Amino acid sequence: MIPDIRHAYNQSFSPARYQDLLKELGRISGVEPAFRVAETPVFIPRELTNRLLEAGDEILKVVTRPDIKTLTAGAIPKTFNVPGENARPQFIIIDFAVTRANDGSLTPKLIELQGFPSLFGFQQLLAAAYRRHTNVPSGLENLGKGLDDHSYRDLLRRTIVGSKPPEETILLEVLPLQQKTLIDFACTEEMLGIPVVCVSELKQSGRQLYFERQGRKRPVSRIYNRVIFEDLENMRPQLGNPIDLRQDFDVEWAPHPNWYYRISKYLLPHIHGPFAPRAWFLDEIPVLPQQLDQFVLKPLFSFAGQGVIIDPTPEDVAKISDPGNWILQEKVEYAQAVETPTGPAKCEIRLMYCWPDDAPAPILAQNLARLSKGKMIGVSYNQSQDWVGGSSSFFEY
Repeated sequence: MIPDIRHAYNQSFSPARYQDLLKELGRISGVEPAFRVAETPVFIPRELTNRLLEAGDEILKVVTRPDIKTLTAGAIPKTFNVPGENARPQFIIIDFAVTRANDGSLTPKLIELQGFPSLFGFQQLLAAAYRRHTNVPSGLENLGKGLDDHSYRDLLRRTIVGSKPPEETILLEVLPLQQKTLIDFACTEEMLGIPVVCVSELKQSGRQLYFERQGRKRPVSRIYNRVIFEDLENMRPQLGNPIDLRQDFDVEWAPHPNWYYRISKYLLPHIHGPFAPRAWFLDEIPVLPQQLDQFVLKPLFSFAGQGVIIDPTPEDVAKISDPGNWILQEKVEYAQAVETPTGPAKCEIRLMYCWPDDAPAPILAQNLARLSKGKMIGVSYNQSQDWVGGSSSFFEY
């Protein structure tokens, strides 16, 4: 998006160096990326960087409200309410579309947010690979302002491991070896020395959790939680009916499962301002907008774009039996913001915040970018296109 840097990058792009980048990701992590990695990073000019930071700060004001738990009391399905909830979400993830303002400048618009981890390990590996194999100018940063690789790793350790021993901290997932995010799990294990554990491996002794590796019983005192509880329940028979995690265990969660629901699409109707599209709970709209095609329908309890209706009709709305679990959000028009050799691409930028127990406020730690040339943005889409997929932003601070 920084025109001179973009032009120079496109001119100097080498398919061979891109292939070397992909090979390095697999070699260093030990896992081949299960999603498409874009040929290019995204270069964010200072004006857009400042707008992204401002938009993030405005949204954090809602997320960190003293009454946030009261505000989101209806967000947690009774079936998935887990005891032992802590006072804060250790992770806050905010997705912005890159759009054009009325004056033609680039500006962010809120798409979604979540109180759940993202690819904190892999994105650092990816940014380093872009630097080594492509022309990323010095002076542009992928990390939050003031962070370097050392302080970033320390921030992750404080957030994920906290005060517990790394050997008693686990990254917990449902069938992790089958997840598209396995490469991130491998990066996290390497960075922090914490094992990746499937929920089927967990065992309990009273309120204590443990798992066994190489014939040794290993206690669990802290969980880096990557489990989507709906997935867990749907796959319970396949997992051999593992223990029920909705018990009051003597364990710290990072983040606690309830924050997945509290900091989610549920908050979109409560966020207002120039960076926030209008949004309503579907059951609270007395009359549907006449131009319904200018809105999108989103189920509250889904992820990775599943169930989203991009061009809803009154018939689509009429079919919804649980309107309280859906929101209607004003459609956002993505800008064709990133010039590539095979045509312009749309871009979404994810700001990834950590909020360790010893920090007074969330800290911008990392980012993730996604490039698309189709209707949908996620890395599972546009598989037949090039210069699209998962990427990393480099900010001009």
